[in-house]
Amino acid sequence: MQDENNKYSSIGFLCGIEIHQRLATREKLFCSCSADTSRTGKAVASVMRHQRAVAGELGKVDAAAEFEELKDREFVYNVYDENTCLVEVDEEPPHQLNVEALVMAVAAARALGMELVDELQPMRKSVVDGSDPSAFQRTILVGMEGHIETPSGVRARLEKLFVEEESSGISSKQSGRSITYDIDRLGIPLIEIDTDPNIPTPLAAKEIALAIGTMLRVAGLAQRGLGTIRQDVNVSIRDGARVEIKGLQELDNLDKFVENEVRRQSALVAIKKRLSDAGAKVGSPIDVTYLFSGTAVRVLRGQIDNGGTVLGMKLGGFAGAVGTEVNPDRRLGTEFSDYAKAAGVHGIIHSDEDMGSYGFTSAELDGLSKLLGIGSGDAFVLIAGKSGEAAGAAALVKMRAEYCLVGVPKETRGVASAERCTTRFLRPLPTGWRMYPETDVRPIEISDELLKRASMFATDVGSERARLVEQLKSDDLAGKMMMSPRLAVYRLVVGSSGADPVLVANTLLQKFTELKRNGIDVDSIRPERLVELFAAYSKGRITKQAIDELLKRLAKSDTAIDEAIRELSIERISGAKLKALIKSIAGASGLGNPDVLKKKIMAQHRLTVDGSELNQALGSG
Repeated sequence: MQDENNKYSSIGFLCGIEIHQRLATREKLFCSCSADTSRTGKAVASVMRHQRAVAGELGKVDAAAEFEELKDREFVYNVYDENTCLVEVDEEPPHQLNVEALVMAVAAARALGMELVDELQPMRKSVVDGSDPSAFQRTILVGMEGHIETPSGVRARLEKLFVEEESSGISSKQSGRSITYDIDRLGIPLIEIDTDPNIPTPLAAKEIALAIGTMLRVAGLAQRGLGTIRQDVNVSIRDGARVEIKGLQELDNLDKFVENEVRRQSALVAIKKRLSDAGAKVGSPIDVTYLFSGTAVRVLRGQIDNGGTVLGMKLGGFAGAVGTEVNPDRRLGTEFSDYAKAAGVHGIIHSDEDMGSYGFTSAELDGLSKLLGIGSGDAFVLIAGKSGEAAGAAALVKMRAEYCLVGVPKETRGVASAERCTTRFLRPLPTGWRMYPETDVRPIEISDELLKRASMFATDVGSERARLVEQLKSDDLAGKMMMSPRLAVYRLVVGSSGADPVLVANTLLQKFTELKRNGIDVDSIRPERLVELFAAYSKGRITKQAIDELLKRLAKSDTAIDEAIRELSIERISGAKLKALIKSIAGASGLGNPDVLKKKIMAQHRLTVDGSELNQALGSG
């Protein structure tokens, strides 16, 4: 561990994480719409918006907001019956702040040893990527200066905790510059927990995120399910720059994403030195469309035939650098392409690629080299698209190429490949200019009553683990249950049904996973139904084998257990009824051998007869 710390310390490694966790509230943060999106139906309407960047409280416009505005996109928002109202589409002022969410945020802040603020001041944060119809997100600072320690002894300082609104989710419908969002999840309360940037290693970042997520689940504060928690990671190295990786939903590979960002920045720093030694210089875009009027290169041909433009740009001294790998399957040229895509252009070719594979002729390449003044140590890039889009893309590629002479750009990046743990450019890094006061919600004082309610949440991770080990008789099973998003359901079922904790845990961890792989939506089953199911089992009304069938039934329809048992005809056959069944089958088939008789009975009544009870009955018979 110390060797790993020294390795990253020697390169000036800095890392901080932001945990975003949806809270398990009944309603949204600023309206009474349901915070449960599991039953969202079909969209009943849609609204369309264009968004513009605005100045923050200090009078300047955030660079990330300006960048998003330049894309000039159209945003369409799908509206739903149960999960949305006029507040979500910014046609009505926010309602009173959800006190339940505030209580949970205060509970989390206290569990992390944070100092609570005296007064909660709602703020607006400019967001011009379309994820909110209002072009801003409401956020409230709740606590500051806390800490958390992982089981391996890594201690992290926590800077701030906010309660804020969840954003919209991107729909599958995309068309050109139009993006469609589903706003059923918009406004669900979530908390953001920010660490300081002194996390020592990528693995420590993963451990810290895991420890914070565990605390939130143990306390019963967190919503469960895919997408309810995500991590943003900030990374930099010496001579590099702060880069934010957005939206990591799975913790398994968080450390790999951080490691790859370190490699990427190291590669970009090396490229900067190489270009500096070569006296590199970036030229201006030139219209070279006429050179390719008869080209067979499909990327260019398609754009030219549709009235598009081909722009060429000299990259003096860049020969070999554009093709340099900065991450698995990603090169410096890929970084250029990411910037072009931000302007809506996908047709980009650079000279470090195999020109022959594209179908360029010698005459085309010679003409291009002559026009751009390409020498032996130079490179070039071609950008093809609609005239306006091509010009915008060329300007962005030029800006990114020029930054190669400076080093690593400050960026917000998203996941490019979950499998390879690589990232892609999204937009410039946001700044503090995007914050300004919320004018529609009054400041709120943290009262004694609120603190009292917050103290009801149990947030002692150590005590919870000890309790699970005692119940489950296994460190391994207890650890898995601790990390499961179904921990709250486990506690409810065990506390209310009287069922064996080991059976409940194995069902939620193993059987649920197996059924989900087979397309059964077990996560849609209400916890109250699971309590009924396991209570029926503990009272001897059903067999263990019948649990699977009931889970499949409940996943299809929210039915009371008594009704489901009747519909499936799986009431347990026990006691005198079992003895009568044995006698009936033995008499009808003339079987006297207990083993043969058992096989026949279980083949016919697998779901309604318990094997252990059958063995006893056959033995006593």
